[in-house]
Amino acid sequence: MKHILTALIALLALTATGCKESDNTYNPYTNWQARNAVWFAQAADTARTEIAKAKALYGSQWEGHCKWRMYKSLLRSQDLPGASDDSIVCKIMEKGRGTVCPASTDSVTLHFRGWLMPAQYETAEGGTETYMKVFTQTYFGDFDPLIAAPQQMYVGGTVEGFQTALQYMAEGDDWMVYIPAKLAYNEKSSNAIPAYSTLLYHLYIEKVISK
Repeated sequence: MKHILTALIALLALTATGCKESDNTYNPYTNWQARNAVWFAQAADTARTEIAKAKALYGSQWEGHCKWRMYKSLLRSQDLPGASDDSIVCKIMEKGRGTVCPASTDSVTLHFRGWLMPAQYETAEGGTETYMKVFTQTYFGDFDPLIAAPQQMYVGGTVEGFQTALQYMAEGDDWMVYIPAKLAYNEKSSNAIPAYSTLLYHLYIEKVISK
């Protein structure tokens, strides 16, 4: 979808890239932890700025005029202040017609694609190219909910930040969600996800399946 591609192009401009090792072998994961922390901090700053603008203009009605949200992990105390990376950053691309959000004990059918932060990777020709590596997806090419096949998933079986996002979404919601490493895999790697990775997901909930 065009709005997703536009968002990703904008994200590419925010990234810091890796550097070459002393032996001239390029490593896209140099300083990976620090770079991922900065990338999430940039997203959080954008969200806070846009939310503040909306609140200043619209007061208690700000949510109807702002696409950005920050939600503290539901697995952490909501009564105590926490660090920035205790929260996820969300951008609402389209709001669905659903009114019920899933609980952690529910399941959902959803479409998703997950990216690592923008980084430089070596090309077959020996040069480098900056792009966001996809580490998981339920659809290929441009997203079209009419032809894409969703995946059923147990909400409580996902990583902390992912399940927090799902519990704030309703059927038909189309979001981009930044999950800091702390609320994802942190110091562990998982398949194509390196340790200390901030994750960006496109999430579209098709159906909530209550237990």
